[in-house]
Amino acid sequence: MSKEDFIHKDRLIKGISTDGNIKISVVKTTDVIKAARQKHELSLLNTILLGRALTATMLMASELKGEERIQLRAEGKGPVGLLVAEANRVGEIRGYVQHPEVELDYNDSQTSLSDGLGVGVLTVRKTLYNEAEPKTSSIELISGDITGDIAYYMVQSEQIPSAILLDVGLDEQGQITEAGGLFIQRMPDAPEGLIERLQTEMKQFDSISTLLSEGNYIDDIMEKAMGDIPVKELDRQPVDFFCRCTRKRFVNALAMLGPNDLKEISDEGQELVCHFCNEQYQITKREIEDLLQETKARMN
Repeated sequence: MSKEDFIHKDRLIKGISTDGNIKISVVKTTDVIKAARQKHELSLLNTILLGRALTATMLMASELKGEERIQLRAEGKGPVGLLVAEANRVGEIRGYVQHPEVELDYNDSQTSLSDGLGVGVLTVRKTLYNEAEPKTSSIELISGDITGDIAYYMVQSEQIPSAILLDVGLDEQGQITEAGGLFIQRMPDAPEGLIERLQTEMKQFDSISTLLSEGNYIDDIMEKAMGDIPVKELDRQPVDFFCRCTRKRFVNALAMLGPNDLKEISDEGQELVCHFCNEQYQITKREIEDLLQETKARMN
């Protein structure tokens, strides 16, 4: 990796206005989305939808602590079916779609991005420290384009006035140019109308992919989004498409099966696939037989 590439690699930056009224997070997820597309062989439709969802989860995870994590599940009656994206505070992002190959008929003038998911539900699940159970809330998909759905979720479920931009840029050959997003939130004591003003200004904002393609980095985008409001950096961190699945974890999961279930699959080896990263793990017949014997021994 060259020095230039390292300087402009995928990262997230957090900032706050000097008066403490507005918080902002900006993330570059270009390589994250390219990795997701390659791992899952995503169609153009799913590259955009999953790309936006992965970007959104990282922006929302920036408000968490340590290894707390957040998961988005968008499930609709459209051809995409189920979409899942997950991120934690340390910058690990992963996700998948149920039908990665599906595409829309773009020759139909009535076709829109929202047709991919269609009518459905968005569920946000947060795994937090000091919470025995994950916190979960759901809303109806109101736009199906992920961006509008996340904005609606923030108002309805979090009740935080906010503005969000999510963008995956594609060139004429369908290749990813740049990807990223920004997330602005009003703090509790901020004056009325401030976030609305920023929301209006953001409607005139260039797309995140365009800004990145023009050489702007996350710092520049943060300052442009805040306009004449002075902002100071709070934190920055790298982000990556990263899954913690391992072969050992899959073997341990098989070990949780009962003897009857293990006996059913003991005649041959098993190929297990991680939904999140599409990594394949071969579990041999001998390993399954050993697990079966260990399970029987524990029960005697």
